[in-house]
Amino acid sequence: MLTITAVIRAKKGHEATMRQALLDVVDHVRANEPSTIGYYVSQDASDPCVFATYERYLDQAAMDRHNNSPAVARFFDVAKSILDGDVILVSANEIASKGDAK
Repeated sequence: MLTITAVIRAKKGHEATMRQALLDVVDHVRANEPSTIGYYVSQDASDPCVFATYERYLDQAAMDRHNNSPAVARFFDVAKSILDGDVILVSANEIASKGDAK
């Protein structure tokens, strides 16, 4: 399982726009990405400008499809002017999880 964790900081006053842009990506993932195993978006409880995603992909092809999707392009079109600093990305190989046993 391949994963991406992203930490995204919006400029103050743009939290709602960033939140909606991320939720739009989630809608796309749900409707169009069966090989995206999990896609989670969180907003920091103490700093509403900070968001995090945790993304789980079946394989590299699934990750590439997601990262090259129109939804991700639209997200960055919206986000580029309201980002407060760089997006912090961690791409990894998942080594353990708690989930449904198969």
